[in-house]
Amino acid sequence: MRCAEKYTEVMTPTLAAALAGLGFGLSLIVAIGAQNAYVLRQGLRKEHVFVIVAICALSDALLIAVGVAGLGAIIQQLEWLLLLIELVGGVFLCTYGVMAAKRAWKPEVLNTDTGGKRVSLKVAVGTALALTYLNPHVYLDTVLLLGSVAGTYEENRWWFATGAMLGSIIWFSTLGFGARVLDPVFKKPTAWRVLDAIIALVMFALGTSLLVSFVQHLMASLGA
Repeated sequence: MRCAEKYTEVMTPTLAAALAGLGFGLSLIVAIGAQNAYVLRQGLRKEHVFVIVAICALSDALLIAVGVAGLGAIIQQLEWLLLLIELVGGVFLCTYGVMAAKRAWKPEVLNTDTGGKRVSLKVAVGTALALTYLNPHVYLDTVLLLGSVAGTYEENRWWFATGAMLGSIIWFSTLGFGARVLDPVFKKPTAWRVLDAIIALVMFALGTSLLVSFVQHLMASLGA
């Protein structure tokens, strides 16, 4: 009985962190954008799909690791920075949730035009890398924001990161290899309405969690 209780105590925080990372990572990446449109387009054309999916997923994993390793270590040492991140991050996530809710209210569709000649592997790789690393939002979202949120999970931050990495693998694999099935779905505004509604709920939940954590840490700090 004690072993079971101990197992539950150990696993619950790590599992919660991993699931939070999975949901947060998917919420950031599942949106209408050039990178997603390109992956879906290549999937529809059946051109270098594995390579493109691998580049996008591994790039995300690298950026997530950089954010978690760098910012996580700093946050561990500075209590005031943790409070600041929880406050700013909570407000930002709730704001992001509002934006997602607005997109759900007025959904768009992906432009996945498949016309044109077949592109070479070199061009496909170059395009995927450019869409990934020349996008300023990837550094704000994946490195800074995700790394900061992961840092609030302290010793479980790498479980959070693992969940986020898994989310990227699932999303890009589904988008690339399931393109033929997903294309009719993503051409309907209703699909994006549902996705953005889910994103909004996840963002609100995480944002509220950070704000509650901020209040708790602040009260503990003032009490000390």
